Order: sequence, then structure tokens, then C-alpha cells
Amino acid sequence: MTSIIPIGILTRMNNRAVILENALLHFASYGYEAAVIQDICDASGITKPTLYHYFRSKRGLMEALLKENFTTFIARLNDACDYRRDLTLNLEQVIRAYFRFAESNPLFYKLQYAMRNAPTRSETFEIIRPWVKAQYGPVHSLFSKAEADHGNLRGHANANTITLHGMIHAYIHQAFEDNSYLEDEILYRARQQFMYGIFS
Repeated sequence: MTSIIPIGILTRMNNRAVILENALLHFASYGYEAAVIQDICDASGITKPTLYHYFRSKRGLMEALLKENFTTFIARLNDACDYRRDLTLNLEQVIRAYFRFAESNPLFYKLQYAMRNAPTRSETFEIIRPWVKAQYGPVHSLFSKAEADHGNLRGHANANTITLHGMIHAYIHQAFEDNSYLEDEILYRARQQFMYGIFS
């Protein structure tokens, strides 16, 4: 059973926020498809009709949870990918956006990353897929725009997008495993590693 967030501690939070907090704990513990709505209701001190009033369904609950946690990050990522003819700076900003995102809510980061690795025909993957695209789109656009200034990037926007994301997630997971912080020194090392790879 996941930890229960007592209603008394969350007196200033409305039912919707309480449900989302407990849903995050439950989905992160069991995965989307194995999660039990009644357990989330019990942890939140509500009935199923109350949950369905806010979210309509289990899928609606997960979609709301993703939107709640992704919206601000995607806005920051879009800003980081606004090409200013300084690819090094853009890459630093993209990596920093991901590092801060992961550090600010490690439980959600791990949940969404696990969902990305679900079977491609599963409901879990179907739900997370739009958010994966929302992350890849700005980075792909960044590399496409940078081609005008860096000829060796031409035709490689897709590969560079995949490689950058893979590298960033690897650094984050390693930090989680080591129980260490994603400090600026690690950020600069990651940026230099990627720059060396695309310009060598």
C-alpha cells in the first residue's frame, strides 16, 4: 500500500489536488494499468463518485496528472530551444531544464519515464505518447534551425534529438542511483560530451 496523505495536513488543498497527490504516489508505485482507483480514493478520503466528478475515469486522472506536472516544464523547454544562434547556450539550457525538472519532482520524473518504456500497444504508452512528442518537437526544431550555422548538422536533426534526450536521461538516472545532485559541473560535462560528439 502507498503512503496516505492525511486530509488534515492538506487542509488548504482542495479535493482535486489531494487526489492528484495520492494518484502520483499510487501510479508511481504500481504503474498505471495495475493501479486501483479505490485505493486512490481511500488514500484521499473520498468516494469514487467524487473522483469521477473531477476526472471522469482512471485515464482522465492520469491525463490530468501528466498535464499538471508537464505543462510548466514544456513551456521552459520551448524557451530553452528558442534558437539564438548560440547552440552551446541552447544545449546548456535544455539540459538544465531537464535536470531541474527531474530534481524538483523525482517521483513524477520516474513515473513518466517508466510510462515511456511501456509496450507500444498499451494504454500506458498511448497516454504518455503526446507528452513525449511535446518534448521531442522543440529539440528537433532547435537542431533544424541550427543547421544554417552548422553545416555538419544537416540532415541529422532526428538523430541528434534522440541522442541528446538519451544522454540527458542517462545522466539523470545515474544521479538518482548515486543519490547525488545534478550540479552544474555535471551539466557542463554533459553539454561538452554532446558537443564533442556532434562536431567531431
